[in-house]
Amino acid sequence: MPTLYHSPMSTASRFVRLILAEYGFQTDLVEEQPWERRREFLALNPAGTLPVYLDDNMRSLSGPYVLAEFLDETHGVLKRDRRLLAEDPFQRAEIRRLTEWFLQKMENDVTRPLVRERVYKLQMTAAQGGGPPDSKLLRTARNNIRQHIKYLEWLAGSRTWLAGDRLSYADLAAAASVSVLDYLGEINWLEAPIAKEWYQRVKSRPSFRPFLSERIPRLAPSSHYADLDF
Repeated sequence: MPTLYHSPMSTASRFVRLILAEYGFQTDLVEEQPWERRREFLALNPAGTLPVYLDDNMRSLSGPYVLAEFLDETHGVLKRDRRLLAEDPFQRAEIRRLTEWFLQKMENDVTRPLVRERVYKLQMTAAQGGGPPDSKLLRTARNNIRQHIKYLEWLAGSRTWLAGDRLSYADLAAAASVSVLDYLGEINWLEAPIAKEWYQRVKSRPSFRPFLSERIPRLAPSSHYADLDF
């Protein structure tokens, strides 16, 4: 069976896991701590980033964009109305634009610094960069959350799904990012009722259920994280 190297609090890893689950594609999950920079893992992906997919022939593919395109070409094209990339080129471009927004811009502005300061640094040794969180970085990331959630609120309020009439990679990328922040209790859902309703729809899908039972050592989820009607 293929293997996916991932981290539970990695937005990119969650995104690819959601795609795999939506397409009914099974893999063995291996949790990887990228800061450890294991020699065996770097042999699969010299960049040391997640996720990394290893097929049955021991061929590896790395990164969320590469894997998303690969899965669309090998599985998505056969799914018809369940395909996560649209057939129309302009619509595909919009899906890719929003996917990049959540996996890159929101990741850089909000998710990555919050996860590093609140989660990863607790698991790292001092030599690896571990230690107490940087309050300035936390404050900056938290200040950025509101603008991103406002944009998500606008998208969810103006379209059936974030990029159009069907569930797409854009929704899965956004849900992957939002779910990490939701686990940490960083989102004020009272300020974003439409985004909350969209998130609830994604959260209720079978592909999302494994995340609801996952727990991070020494870090309990927010009180409503696993609630399907919060």
